[in-house]
Amino acid sequence: MSKVLVAYFSATGTTKDLAEKIADLGAFDLVEIKPSKAYSSADLNWQDAHSRTSLERDNALPVELAASSQNIKMDQYDKILLGFPIWWYQAPKIINAFLESYDLKGKEISLFASSGGSDFGHTLEMLQPSAEGARLRQGIINQYTEDALKKYIERI
Repeated sequence: MSKVLVAYFSATGTTKDLAEKIADLGAFDLVEIKPSKAYSSADLNWQDAHSRTSLERDNALPVELAASSQNIKMDQYDKILLGFPIWWYQAPKIINAFLESYDLKGKEISLFASSGGSDFGHTLEMLQPSAEGARLRQGIINQYTEDALKKYIERI
């Protein structure tokens, strides 16, 4: 049986709750992806073109991971369930930074996300270059019921 890691980034707690449910249901390892500096509410203001997340989205500001997010023993996992909120129809740039910090060749990565209203958009295409050699696939979005999560786990 493959060893599975649930890795997630959560700015407000919604994705964290989802990740914890998935990890509990599947008895998977769980790790939080953290920025080196926590996001403030001003940083998360998507309506401000000069907010931290807006600047990161536009590649005008680099994303730095906390040390704990860079020291995962990734070689022990065959599959990664990767969770995040959808921002502007894409994953936050911290997810690209996370993927780029590891050798993921041969890994299967299944995405799950929370969103206030948008779908995955171009997330898969935008993440694939950051996960060189990995098989990346779209998973679920805004599915929080136990039945939906069990079906997601069965498909991985």
